[in-house]
Amino acid sequence: MDLGLKGKVVFITGAAHGQGRATALAFAKEGAHVAALDVAKQLAYPTYALGTNDELNTLAKECETLGVRCVPLVADVRDEKGVAAAVDKAVRELGRIDILFNNAGICFYGLSHELTEEAWDAMLDVNLKGAWIVGKHVIPHMIRQKSGVIVNNSSIAGMRGMNRLSHYAASKFGLIGLTKSWAIELAPHGIRSLSIHPTGVNTPMNDGLAAMEGATPLEIAERSAGNLLPVPWLEPSDVASSVLFLASDHSRYVTGSQHVIDAGLLTR
Repeated sequence: MDLGLKGKVVFITGAAHGQGRATALAFAKEGAHVAALDVAKQLAYPTYALGTNDELNTLAKECETLGVRCVPLVADVRDEKGVAAAVDKAVRELGRIDILFNNAGICFYGLSHELTEEAWDAMLDVNLKGAWIVGKHVIPHMIRQKSGVIVNNSSIAGMRGMNRLSHYAASKFGLIGLTKSWAIELAPHGIRSLSIHPTGVNTPMNDGLAAMEGATPLEIAERSAGNLLPVPWLEPSDVASSVLFLASDHSRYVTGSQHVIDAGLLTR
């Protein structure tokens, strides 16, 4: 199926590895140019390894071998000045932004009543406020061109409560409200807004959570067990395929909705 993405420009946050990297490469294979943003450093929360400059640079090289341009960008999505500069650079070098994949996110466990305020704020600021900040600076470019698609990476935790993840669930539920509000506000400008809701994904985040918990990645995935289909987790490519389809004109009348990729977990 031709998704009609050749020549489009996609801006992806959390692009250095995991779901962001897989999605960047999937777009590149379809002939889309990529603006790849990542924090590319360690944060106080979480303590597992985040993306690196080396990963960003190798991503750019991989995209270029596919015949498209890739602009690596370093910024923390919580830093509005850094995000604004990154968006400006992307538009300056690639000409426009047609698609935004708000993918940057963190996760770590903790009982709600035992979380520090700093830990709570870190989760909400990266996962929810960060998506809003990036959108705030990308949306005006989409309005000027009277077109665009925003895909926010939420979670199954954005559709149900989860043990020891109240802060994570709150951030991911919040993305639904942001998604639906953007859909209403931006429809007059030809801009669509959607959210995706994966179950556990086989990524460095899952590996990092396992290390923090003294568990295996498979055990972490099985904490959200209940899939109807016999898989412990999704692969990053499964998420990427959904993002590409939603960003394409094959989904041109889809906006404001939630797209679940959970192997049947939420049906139980």
